[in-house]
Amino acid sequence: MTTTPHPNTRTVAIVSQKGGAGKTTLAIHLAAAATRAGQISLMIDTDPQASASQWAEWRKAAPPEIIDSAPPRIAAKIEAASERGAELIVIDTPPHADLAASKAVECADLVLIPCRPSAFDLAAMRTTIRLVELLARPAFVIFTAGPPNAPLIYADAIELVAGFGAQTCPVILPERAAYRHAVAAGQTVFEIDPGSKAALETEQLHMWACEQLNMSIPLHPLAHERMSA
Repeated sequence: MTTTPHPNTRTVAIVSQKGGAGKTTLAIHLAAAATRAGQISLMIDTDPQASASQWAEWRKAAPPEIIDSAPPRIAAKIEAASERGAELIVIDTPPHADLAASKAVECADLVLIPCRPSAFDLAAMRTTIRLVELLARPAFVIFTAGPPNAPLIYADAIELVAGFGAQTCPVILPERAAYRHAVAAGQTVFEIDPGSKAALETEQLHMWACEQLNMSIPLHPLAHERMSA
């Protein structure tokens, strides 16, 4: 039986050359938000440490599906997933790995560059920005793991990113204990605390990503509650 790629498959690469930016947590929750919204979603884990794959084992095969891949096989894995009907594919990449990052960016319709809003992280991010520019893919810096209530810090960081010639995602995923507790338990923030700020912020990120990818924008449960209030 012959299969063909899903015409609406979109791929998001999570890339940062610096460790500690929360790439895996971001990738897991973006894929989970898509699944929760009714999209057929999966995640490709290219990190040799296989943190996402370990998380999937803790979940005992509960969605979203996570598959591992060596960097040269990313495109083939995307094609196979698309043939199975995948709508949103999220690629998690390891830090300090130019090959994995390059292959993921080459295959991506959208690149997210997670970054803490600190001077050292912002300076290190320039390497990733140059890589994305070289490969000419739409990309946005997304601030992660920073203080929840620090508007001046984020304003300064946004200005610095603009100075690097990059765009910033309007959704911020600050440090939330819910993320740590969820991942350690093989769960997501939607499962341990569906009404939390972390869950709402992740829903908002997914809706924004769908808009960037020209996908139909689902109305998530928390967003619906806020609109109805």
